[in-house]
This record gives sequence, structure tokens and C-alpha cells, in this order.
Amino acid sequence: MSYFAWILFIGVLLVTTSMAAGVIRRGPITSFAVYLAAGIAAGPALLGVARLSFDHDNADWLRSVTETGLVVSLFITGLKLRVSFRHGAWVTAARLAVPAMLLTIGGLTVLAHLVLGWSWPLALALAAILSPTDPVLANLVSVDDARDDDALRVALSGEAGLNDGTALPFLLLALGLMTAHTGDTDLWIRWIGIDVAWGWLAGAGLGFAVGWLVGYAGTHLRHVTKDVAPSDFLALGIMALAYAGAELLHASGFLAAFAAGVGLRRVEVHVAGKHSSQSEDAAADGTTNPAELLVRPNERSTAGNDHPVQTVGWVVSDALSFGDTIERLIGALLVFVVGVAVLPVFSGTGALVALVLFVGIRPASVWLSTVGNGLPWQRRLLLGWFGIRGLGSLNYLAYALTHGLVARNGDDLATVVLTVVALSIFVHGVTTTPLMNWRAKVLERRRQETVAT
Repeated sequence: MSYFAWILFIGVLLVTTSMAAGVIRRGPITSFAVYLAAGIAAGPALLGVARLSFDHDNADWLRSVTETGLVVSLFITGLKLRVSFRHGAWVTAARLAVPAMLLTIGGLTVLAHLVLGWSWPLALALAAILSPTDPVLANLVSVDDARDDDALRVALSGEAGLNDGTALPFLLLALGLMTAHTGDTDLWIRWIGIDVAWGWLAGAGLGFAVGWLVGYAGTHLRHVTKDVAPSDFLALGIMALAYAGAELLHASGFLAAFAAGVGLRRVEVHVAGKHSSQSEDAAADGTTNPAELLVRPNERSTAGNDHPVQTVGWVVSDALSFGDTIERLIGALLVFVVGVAVLPVFSGTGALVALVLFVGIRPASVWLSTVGNGLPWQRRLLLGWFGIRGLGSLNYLAYALTHGLVARNGDDLATVVLTVVALSIFVHGVTTTPLMNWRAKVLERRRQETVAT
């Protein structure tokens, strides 16, 4: 299609999904499933107006776009998490991001090696690519805003923010094993010391420090100078400093982006607790309203900037508004791209991997990792099911394709990953609303029983 024909097509698609948002939200089909279907329709298997292959030639731009989307999404995910660090859902998130992730990687590696016949390094690469859950496409089951303290949503959001720190080192290990000589102990020393230990500690520490220090200094200066201009550039700067700084230090950039969002939220909690009758702990526990709810960003005036809570409210509100828009745009673009590319390479092998991952490896890993955590069995089942794959897997695939994984291995990997991601968008999207409605009924029935007794 011509340039203007594409603009028209995109306009019709965006208007349609926006106007039908209410209907889509109440039904089993998500907006991302609509974008996926639109990509399939435009792809070579149907209308043939768009063609795209996930190979080494397209990996550079794919990596750049997915990287941008993930950094923004992870930052916004961290910024929405206002619950106290003492909240039990943080413990659940850590269990999902570390032991459950390790079990998932192990299960997928064994599956790819024994069933698909892939070499151990290539099988490990596939496992690392498909293991992390997605912070963008899981919007229906993740935290909605800073008031949301639902334990299931907080745990899934925390997992999405933390699990890159676990999955990415295994992709680096797999790529290293493909070229390493037998008995190369330096590879393991570098992997354990730098990719794992340093990546986690430096990524989380630097990101939180940047979010807190820059957020606090920026909020303070804006209050002193009574600056009411939009502060979305401040949020963008925090993301850039955290991610780029971590990458330059060979730490986990994605983990740093998430921690930066958490750090900026702690600034809001600190200011709200310090300048109100409530304590900072009370603010973190949700007994005070988030600062962004106390301001009207579209009605700015210097007269309304007399209170620090209003200033930090504007900063957080601008960051959320800016980040949510970028996140949705990049998410919609990449889901559409997956739709264009998936049918020509859709494979039974990928469908088999998706089936075993969705109903076997992921649920079993979550169930085992939450033993002794005191969670209701319904929540453990839902945590096991809501392992949505998306932008993270696409980014890891692009990373592998730009770091030596080419030819047959690269094609096989891309085929399986695209199939699994497409099926995840559809299957998890279709089941999310019914399952969350079922959970709401269970919680309401439990609440009524508690009131009755």
C-alpha cells in the first residue's frame, strides 16, 4: 500500500478500537487481539499488503522499538506500585521472578532439547526468551493505578518488573555457550559475577537511586520555583539515566528502569507522608490518596503550587500520562507486526511449546515456587495461568539475532517465539476477562461470608 493508504488504515484501526473500547473491555477479546487480527489480515497469508520476516536484517529496528517500549513500560509499572515493601505481594513477586523463573527456564530447556532435538545452548536460549512475562500486554491483570493494592495484580506487576533480571542472564549464558570452548571457566566466572550478581545488585540499586534522587531534586526545585510546566521530560530523563547508566555499567538496564519507577513513587510516598497528618508508612499502606489524584494537571497555575504534595502530584501524573501513551502505541505497533509475520511461519512445533508452557511448565513452576506462602489455591492457579508473553520475548529474540544467532538456528528460534507470542496474545487475552470476573465473584462471596459471621 502507499504511504497515505497506510495512514488511512492505521487511522481506521485506531478509531475503531478506541470507539469500541467499552465493548472490548467487557468482552473476551482484548484490544491487542484486535491489533493481532489486523496484522494477520494485512499479512501475506490474507490481503498481502504487508510483508515482514523476523530475521537478522530486521533485528536492529525490532530491538530498538521493543527496548524503548520495555523501558517505558517497566518504569510505569514500578511507578504504579505504591504498596509498602512489607506487602506480602512483594514476596510473591520475588518468588515468581526468581524460583518460578528458574523452574520455567529449566523446564523449557529440557523440552527443547529432548523433544525438539535442539542443542543445549539453543534450547537454553529459547527458554530464556520465552520465560519472562510481559508488562505491556498484561494490562488487564496488572496494577491499574497507585490505589490498586490487589495482591494478585501487585504480584504479577512485580514479577513483570523483576523477571528480566533473571531471564536475560540465561540468554547471555546461552549465547556464550554457543561460541565457548570446552572447559572455559572464565565464561562461568563472568556470568555469575557480572551478568547475575552485578546485574541484579547494580541494576536495582542504580535505578532506585536515580528515581529517588532525581525525582526528589526535580520535585523540590519545581516547588521552590513554582514551576507548573509539564514535567514529562523529567520522567523521560529518569528513564534514560537509569537505563543507559545501568547498561554502561554492564548491569541490568530493564531492572534499573523498573527500580527507577519504584524510586520515583517512593518520593511521592515520602512527600505525601511528610506533608500530611499521616505518616509515610500510612501513605505507603494506601491510607492516603496518591498525590496525582489531588491535582488537576490540565488546570495548572502557580497559585496551586504552594504545597509540595501538589508539585509531586503533577510530576507523577505527567509521567503516568506520557508513559501510558507511549506504552500503548508501541505495544499496538509490535502486536500488529507479530500478526503480519506470524502466519507464514506459524508452526506445530511452536504450538506444542506454547501448549506445554501455558498449561504445564508455567503453572507447575508457579505452584511449586509458592508452596508455604499461604496463598489461596485460586490465586496460585491464576498466577500460574497469567504468564503472558510479548514484548520481552520479542526484544530477547532481536538481541539474540543481533549477537551471533543466525542462519538455521535463528530461523528456528524466530518461528517458535513468534508462534508462542501470537498464541499467548490470543489465548490469554480471551481467558483474562472471564477468569478475572470469576475471581471477583469468589472474592465478593468471601467478603459477604465474612460480614455475615
